[in-house]
Amino acid sequence: MKRTGILITLFTLFSLSILLFTSPVMAASPTKQRIYDDAELLTKQETEQLEVLAEEYSVKRETDFIILTTNDTEGKDVVKYMQDFYDEKGPGYDKKHGNTAILTVDMQHREIYLAGFYKAEKLLNDDRLDLIRDKITPAMKNEDYFTAFQTFILTADEYMGIRFGLSPDNLLFQLWFQAAVSIGLGVLIVGGMAYNSGGRVTINNKTYENSSTSRVVNRRDQYIRTTTTKRRKPESNSGGSSGGGGGRTSGGHSHSGSRGSF
Repeated sequence: MKRTGILITLFTLFSLSILLFTSPVMAASPTKQRIYDDAELLTKQETEQLEVLAEEYSVKRETDFIILTTNDTEGKDVVKYMQDFYDEKGPGYDKKHGNTAILTVDMQHREIYLAGFYKAEKLLNDDRLDLIRDKITPAMKNEDYFTAFQTFILTADEYMGIRFGLSPDNLLFQLWFQAAVSIGLGVLIVGGMAYNSGGRVTINNKTYENSSTSRVVNRRDQYIRTTTTKRRKPESNSGGSSGGGGGRTSGGHSHSGSRGSF
């Protein structure tokens, strides 16, 4: 009986280990479709990789990250095409027509449109979507669609982690600035330690001065005049085209938005 009990225990542990090792694989499989590549811009392998990536970050942000591409908008504007897709498919992380961020690519007119619904409408507002669009446009122009779509998901995830009202371009969120601050602090600390380890310097400007013979020979202050020149501030000519802004679908779902060509 004792031997039987040991065998049962070992079998139970073996079964649990199998479940533990297989569960991550099962979790990695996408639970639903999020990549709608109707324009066939991706290979099968790239589509599978993006599905897994979209699943991971959709769960993290509780927001569906959708990629939608087409060669034929059926005569619709790219914004209307995206809106009808949202109304008909009803994507959303936890419910139909829920939190969603969509990148729509219109290959017919070479336009892209980014939109955020519900939670994403606030955390990915028009300004933040403009920034994301600026990041992915170079890859779109180079026909590196996988990189563009991957960047959309990763950057949207990053921006949704930044509190609403703060600019993602703030220096505090830039890796190079954080690295520079860390290096600067390190230099100051090491320099301070080196300075203190060398002992204090006791010689100053009074050490060799004879106060009985040293005096100011002459001092003269002469004010000439102050001249003020007025210059007109040049107007900025750097107004880029960012586009679109948000809107509302025929089904009444409000969204943020950013539109541009590539």
